Amino acid sequence: MASVLRSAMKSIREKGIGGFFRELREEGFLTALLDGNLMQTKIHNIGATLVGVDKFGNKYYEKLGDTQYGRHRWVEYASKNRYNASQVPPEWHGWLHYITDHTGDELLLLKPKRYGVEHKENFSGEGDEYIYHSKGHALNPGQRDWTRYQSWQPKKA
Repeated sequence: MASVLRSAMKSIREKGIGGFFRELREEGFLTALLDGNLMQTKIHNIGATLVGVDKFGNKYYEKLGDTQYGRHRWVEYASKNRYNASQVPPEWHGWLHYITDHTGDELLLLKPKRYGVEHKENFSGEGDEYIYHSKGHALNPGQRDWTRYQSWQPKKA
């Protein structure tokens, strides 16, 4: 939290209070007010360098100056109101989690063209057709009858 305040104060000193709010407005300030994570990211982006953009439009940032190690790389998702960690492609995942210092763009150049399936995000939780429902759930299309036996009905004569 201290680094976020430090970034905000640095930006206010450099651009003035009007320039600070103008930059926040251009970057989606109104959306950021409703989402605390997005607001923190927007303020944290001030003074950071844009390292790259992936094929989905996600932006990857790095801030080496006054930021704690392990928190100096982050992603800003293309979709501001619906984001999920599975939206990060594998080539950027390694850079984001400090597995490699090569950015996703550099790794794409090294990747053989003939291997692999194109990455797509995980749609879990997106509509009833993707949500897992247990066997007895009312929305499960293959809902089972849980009676263990069939009661005996005497034949009427």
